[in-house]
Amino acid sequence: MRDPRHDILFEPINIGPVTSKNRFYQVPHCSGMGWRRPNTLAAMRGVKAEGGWGVVNTEYCSIHPTSDNDAFPYCALWDNEDIISHRKMTDEVHKHGALAGVELWIGGSLIVNLGTRLPPLGLRNHPQQDTSVYHPGQTRCMDKNDIKNIRKWHRDAAKRALEAGFDIVYVYATHGYLLSEFLNPETNIRSDEYGGPLENRVRFIKELIEDTREIVDGKAAVATRFSVGLNDSESYDAFALLADLPDLWDLTVPDYSVEMGNSRFIKEAALKDSVLKARQLTSKPVVSVGRLTSPDTMVQLLRENVQDLIGAARPSIADPFLPNKISTGNLEDIRECIGCNVCYAHDSLGVPIRCTQNPTMGEEWRNGWHPEKILTTKKRKRVLVVGSGPAGLEASRVLGEMGHKVALAEKSRELGGRIITEAKLPGLSEWIRVRDWRITQINKCQNIEVFPESFMTSESVLELGYENVVIATGARWAKDSIGRHSNCDFREADIGMIISGDEVLEKPVKSKSKFVVYDDDHYYFGSVLALELKRQGHQVTLVCPAGRICSWGEFTDEQTRSNTEVIQAGIKVINNYKIEAVTNGIAKLSCVFSGETKEIFCDFVIPITRKIPVTDLYDDLCSKKQEFRDNGIEKIMKIGDAEAPSIIAAAVHSGYRSAIEIDNPASKALNFAKREHPLIK
Repeated sequence: MRDPRHDILFEPINIGPVTSKNRFYQVPHCSGMGWRRPNTLAAMRGVKAEGGWGVVNTEYCSIHPTSDNDAFPYCALWDNEDIISHRKMTDEVHKHGALAGVELWIGGSLIVNLGTRLPPLGLRNHPQQDTSVYHPGQTRCMDKNDIKNIRKWHRDAAKRALEAGFDIVYVYATHGYLLSEFLNPETNIRSDEYGGPLENRVRFIKELIEDTREIVDGKAAVATRFSVGLNDSESYDAFALLADLPDLWDLTVPDYSVEMGNSRFIKEAALKDSVLKARQLTSKPVVSVGRLTSPDTMVQLLRENVQDLIGAARPSIADPFLPNKISTGNLEDIRECIGCNVCYAHDSLGVPIRCTQNPTMGEEWRNGWHPEKILTTKKRKRVLVVGSGPAGLEASRVLGEMGHKVALAEKSRELGGRIITEAKLPGLSEWIRVRDWRITQINKCQNIEVFPESFMTSESVLELGYENVVIATGARWAKDSIGRHSNCDFREADIGMIISGDEVLEKPVKSKSKFVVYDDDHYYFGSVLALELKRQGHQVTLVCPAGRICSWGEFTDEQTRSNTEVIQAGIKVINNYKIEAVTNGIAKLSCVFSGETKEIFCDFVIPITRKIPVTDLYDDLCSKKQEFRDNGIEKIMKIGDAEAPSIIAAAVHSGYRSAIEIDNPASKALNFAKREHPLIK
């Protein structure tokens, strides 16, 4: 039963001529699907509507070939074929009583039109601004005829949006794209009616809002996405000039690393104060985000008149059924977003988004996976899962919900595997949600038995005689230098100076020591381990063969802040060097470019280079095939990091996938070859 305090979240609200059935609003967010994967996109958005979201939006949607963001998948409304693609999505959304919105997008200097090869339009001749690409192309400086053309293209796209069945049409004026350039006095150096005073700099946005209102003509609402920030007083002045023009404001802040902030650095409801100040300047409803997962926080934001709708991107990915679970009072079943930004990272890599908490994200069309619906097995099996890390927990949960009899054996007293250790490191506390949610679900399932402090050997596995055995024993950090920048071990190594990334956390060195963390992993672990050692009082040097630490963190929006945090902590950073030898209290380094050498005096070196799967039990069982067959064992499989070490999201996906494979190896839910082939005319 729903908590009456949360009733306000389910009150309908008018957005111009349309009405949302509740206050849950999935804001436009990237998907890595776009125009290339319309079926994948429609299925994903449809599941969110099924989960109770009152409004479900597209990602950014190009109005014309001069706004092309290849190789990143985006949406488009260039022609009638795009209308057909979008109609798939709007039909799926409308099927569940939700509104469908489209965010019309004009690129500007953040793009170089790699696909269409047309010159991008900007306010001046300027290098491409997306520093994740560093393409040498530049924008073409716009003239008044270009402005006239863009207005026409935007109107045409709005017409197509209506034909595609959209209920909300956006004017997109933030995130550094073209309309943002008009607002910014540093980039807008025009001397005509579109430049100079603020009233002129908002003119183009005002015209596009008015144009869009004229086109939709009461058949759809007009929304505007806009940035306001307490450190930018002019942003509120600009907002005030437009305050009552659209039907809805979708507000964010100028600093994208706050809006999309990784949970290591940014916590829930971080936009609150900035949005509140703008909310007081308009009579129109306001939606905003803030990685909101707590219904109490959501209610507070509505009660305090900070905003009128609860915006979400990442929380709607982690749990598409979040609204329904709040509605039914099943709060313990909410998969809370952990803010790792793995979703965002994979869109930035040009592939469909995925989620650490929700392994079904992106698999809705290809494999028919659903976050809340798991098919009941036709043949009940007895399954032993060894290891309770993210893969083992997920496999146990899914197998149990299918109806199989599951025994989960864990050698430690506490369930969770690597999550327990990593969630204790600086900034990673929210990651424990991955374990906690799965334990909650496992505890609800009567056909799952959990056996902590149960170290399994091949003999004990054979003795139990379960039909299927799943080995989820994880992986351990190696104690060698084999990684991305070296195919060989250290040239020389004093084994007493080498400590693994696992050992140093399991048995901390008590005496104050000089540590060198050698980070050839290039994600978060090297940085947070260095910070933890510094917190313990050690002297720490972080050596990295790349130009910056946490290189893959560029995709998860944590690289810049990670570097800043490490430097501010007083940790010495040596980039572009690899460690060749560790001996006699010295780490010997060489430059990856010049070969120049240097030495660091230290007590210990911790290589964060690669992980070694823990497969002793699996290997021992495989060597006794006749014995395990004699004991009724039909199949043994390894999953998660024990199969192939990777990020936690991959381990959770492996757990889900393995459960389906055990139930039915020929299942259509394992069709990873299924693709969206273009229609060849």
